[in-house]
Amino acid sequence: MGSEMCIRDSRYIGHLIALATRSFKDMKVGLDCANGSSSSIAKSVFDALGAKTYVINNEPNGVNINTNCGSTHIEVLQAFVKEKKLDVGFAYDGDADRCIAVDENGNVVDGDRIMYVCGKYLMEQGRLADHTIVTTIMSNLGLYKACDKIGMKYEQTAVGDKYVYENMLQNGYVLGGEQSGHIIFLDENTTGDGLLSALHLLEVMVVTGKPLSELSKIMTVLPQALVNVTVPNHRKEHFMEYPEIAAAIEELEKEFAGEGRVLIRPSGTEPKVRVMIEGKDKARIDKEAHRIADLIQQLML
Repeated sequence: MGSEMCIRDSRYIGHLIALATRSFKDMKVGLDCANGSSSSIAKSVFDALGAKTYVINNEPNGVNINTNCGSTHIEVLQAFVKEKKLDVGFAYDGDADRCIAVDENGNVVDGDRIMYVCGKYLMEQGRLADHTIVTTIMSNLGLYKACDKIGMKYEQTAVGDKYVYENMLQNGYVLGGEQSGHIIFLDENTTGDGLLSALHLLEVMVVTGKPLSELSKIMTVLPQALVNVTVPNHRKEHFMEYPEIAAAIEELEKEFAGEGRVLIRPSGTEPKVRVMIEGKDKARIDKEAHRIADLIQQLML
């Protein structure tokens, strides 16, 4: 069993190395493997491509996967990148299908920013099908505003990478993903692959000669407020049937005038309605999210 795993790892490492189109010589790269599946692979890939790699959380023991590490605890990598003065850092989750990056200043570059940077690069090279990326409805409004500025189009799907993949497959798009860092490069894989995402992002840095902070700064992430409201499970799909709720949403969106948005959706797994509001003023959107959440609870309970 152990030898079979080693063979599979070697094949996968070879596959990723073959996909890379550039040397990463002298790039200082931090890797947080989340004590998960990338622990035995990630360093070998980046070493083979010439990078100077610095690795943390790559000693899985069967119980420490994702524990205070990886993409869900990005603050660990942020501190590591600043401490070691690295060019970039990549954090994976336990099964390494997600990747969140950290720029040279220790700032987080999430899935939305990764899609923007890679999408812009592919579009400039004539490799982004129909100049379009595929996102979910939970991507930040800042991503769409940044796309509009450079003429990059976007699709919006329901939450979940399977919906992103279905849209890409049906329409022939090559890049899509989620804010969480689950990115699909359909020319090379049919699902998210955190190491592949990191290779693509690093390629953009090498080819352009620009640090990640500069590549991603055009996209300004708008503050986001999220409130979950517990409601009867059989009624969670029907919140828009209440005219008071519909009117509150419409009024707030008019006030935002394109500088914010209101997204309310039922949870797919829990008896809850999720209220998400984005806008420039964090205090205001927090207040409005709780106001609409209270209204939903009052009417639906």
